[in-house]
Amino acid sequence: MKRVLLLGGIGEALAIARRLSPQHLYSLAGLGKVPDDLICEVRVGGYGGAEGLAGFIRERGFDLLLDATHPYAAQISANAARAAQLAGVPCWALRRPGWQTGAGDDWREVADWPGLIEALKDFRRPLFTLGREPLEHLDEIPAHQRWTVRCLQNLPGNDRAEVLGARGPFTLDGERELFARLDTDVLVSKNSGSQATEPKLQVARERDVPVLILARPQLPAVDREFESVEALWMALEPFLDN
Repeated sequence: MKRVLLLGGIGEALAIARRLSPQHLYSLAGLGKVPDDLICEVRVGGYGGAEGLAGFIRERGFDLLLDATHPYAAQISANAARAAQLAGVPCWALRRPGWQTGAGDDWREVADWPGLIEALKDFRRPLFTLGREPLEHLDEIPAHQRWTVRCLQNLPGNDRAEVLGARGPFTLDGERELFARLDTDVLVSKNSGSQATEPKLQVARERDVPVLILARPQLPAVDREFESVEALWMALEPFLDN
């Protein structure tokens, strides 16, 4: 009976894990909520790079490595592709499409953090929805700016930064209230493509607020790529039955 090691990190990964039987393993890095209602095995923590992950695959006898991590988790995806090669098993990836601009959108793509800071210099009240990275720069906030950083955990801010701990899915009305309360004049986001966090983009459009988009990283080539859970599952079921 074939066994799958599923590397999670997005909601779609949990949807896959809910269909897996006990011989399979759902693996999480440890950030965010750990599910406690799955039939498959759940593991939390790292592996020590590609070599450590390859050793784990061989030791546990997995037949397929499935990368369903976040689109911006480039290092984890690189380790997964390399580990699969070292262990001699195929690597598949679930890579959901990014959001696309629509009428009325003002999106400005930036390549990295320095580019983002340069693009922010004319704004006063940015709302960061990038995760934890802005927390490393709270002592560098320009005098004319006040930041709001939304991430998974409630963490300390400072005199010019508020940190909001919140987890999607977010509602349209909730995002409208947040933008109004903060007087947000620019939204900073990754292009995650997640439906759970997409309402913020509609609110930015409604309020004529520009969106600074951090460019997606280049991800490694794998044996097969899928854009949806259903497409992946259609390929996975016959693989497991062979």
